[in-house]
Amino acid sequence: MSIKRNNPKPRLADSVEYSGLVYLSGQVPNDLTGDITQQTKDVFAKIDSLLAASNSDKTRILSAQVWIKDIKRDFADFNAVWESWMPIENSPARAAVEANMAREQVLVEIMVIAAQA
Repeated sequence: MSIKRNNPKPRLADSVEYSGLVYLSGQVPNDLTGDITQQTKDVFAKIDSLLAASNSDKTRILSAQVWIKDIKRDFADFNAVWESWMPIENSPARAAVEANMAREQVLVEIMVIAAQA
């Protein structure tokens, strides 16, 4: 069984496909000027696009790891966007923690593993 690395770069690939699963690298927003709501929506759009390119979608996400820059301030707003994006019957295993980000303006980063269709 082969490993498929999508859009590999020097430090990471956008995603990796193996054995019916797709592993997304941590996704951060393209537009770093928005608040947590806008940045989260931006990240979800990127996740939707990457999953579609790998024959999957958000309803097939098995696990999600979420890093939030200021969890005390932004967790409720992040969860509101999550709940409007993810159908409750497809809720994955998930962890959300506070973290320092590689770039100051990034408020959220999300990494997911999903099953392919």
